[in-house]
Amino acid sequence: MDTAPSNSICFRDALCFWLKLGFISFGGPAGQIAIMHRELVEQKRWISERRFLHALNYCMVLPGPEAQQLATYMGWLMHGTWGGIVAGGLFVLPSLFILIVLSWIYMAFGSVPIIVGVLYGIKPAVTAIVVAAAWRIGGKTLKNNWLWAIAIAAFVAIFFAGIPFPVIILSAALVGILGGKIAPTQFAIGSGQGSTALDAGDAIIGDDTPTPPHALFRLSRLLWLLVCGFGLWIIAMTLLAAHSGIDGTLVQMGWFFSKAALLTFGGAYAVLPYVYQGAVENFHWLSAQQMIDGLALGETTPGPLIMVVAYVGFVGGWQQAVLGQDALFSGAALAASVVTFFTFLPSFLFILIGGPLVEATHGQMKFTAPLSAITAAVVGVIVSLAVFFAWHVWWPAASHDLPFGGHLDSFSMLLTIAAALALMRYKFNVIIVIFACALMGVVKTFLLA
Repeated sequence: MDTAPSNSICFRDALCFWLKLGFISFGGPAGQIAIMHRELVEQKRWISERRFLHALNYCMVLPGPEAQQLATYMGWLMHGTWGGIVAGGLFVLPSLFILIVLSWIYMAFGSVPIIVGVLYGIKPAVTAIVVAAAWRIGGKTLKNNWLWAIAIAAFVAIFFAGIPFPVIILSAALVGILGGKIAPTQFAIGSGQGSTALDAGDAIIGDDTPTPPHALFRLSRLLWLLVCGFGLWIIAMTLLAAHSGIDGTLVQMGWFFSKAALLTFGGAYAVLPYVYQGAVENFHWLSAQQMIDGLALGETTPGPLIMVVAYVGFVGGWQQAVLGQDALFSGAALAASVVTFFTFLPSFLFILIGGPLVEATHGQMKFTAPLSAITAAVVGVIVSLAVFFAWHVWWPAASHDLPFGGHLDSFSMLLTIAAALALMRYKFNVIIVIFACALMGVVKTFLLA
């Protein structure tokens, strides 16, 4: 492992910051990145703004949670490989432990009236949050008819045709490559970074600070990291296969979420339809309603939203009884941990392997055309997720055979509209909206009891 670089950033101080960040990182990737910028760039002056944004640009073109990868990059830049592992790990672990507890409460006490009421109110809030995400990303992305066409095509492909998410992403990338040659100005991305650069002279790692020795590119280091990363993956899969067989639930989860980890372009909302297709429709680890409930729980915890996969693993492990009926909690917690490991292992490798190349360039990353097309397709996919959630929340008894079967839940519809207005027009905090909707759900449930 690389040793820490010789700078005046104390590893103990950095450790305390990463631990604190793991518990306060609410607000999605934008809020998490803002916290790191305020602390690392503006207050502590550990990193210059230009260096920070250069790392962020790299993380934005990677699959995976960009905020967690940015934390890993900052930790690696300051204190080498162990610094990156500690920073990225502490960004995730608090959320994992909290989600395991919340998932256990959900599975063990989900039929208790107050829990039913809370979840009843949160589901419309989650639908509104996904709508707001599509609105926010679409407003920044869909700047011309080309990108609008890609977004609409992606929506139709996944919602009506059921085309797998990876096929949509690859197709969008190919369209972007071709479009970048035919109409390059239509696929250009602005930097999107409107912040004013701070004086970099007093930052410990500033614009002109020489690249630390551990951050220099070495082929031997790259090969060693590839061997270690692939070796960890092989060892984990072998242990799981030895326990439950090659067709066991834990092996299936490991393989499925390894693929999901490589497809999370555009953040968690973009990959959730893919997770839904696999976890609900293909493997039947959980139901559609349980998937919606899981996103509700994920929105109320710190850490990256993609941590909802830990909930998927917990519920799937519980219902599949991966360690037997006498050890439901242990099996579910193991499944949640397995899913988290396979989801985040590639993120660490992307940073530890690609970081030296990024530090060597300090220029702009030229992936604009395919990335523009992928991001446009992601908007269409997120809209499909919002429509799916609204369908199941407003028509709880609906099915594919009877898409509007049962009664329309007008209360849930009105609560969704109110939550969407609060988020999109009045810019309320997500946590406030969730708790307000949860309270409304409890009141409605007990009034009708």
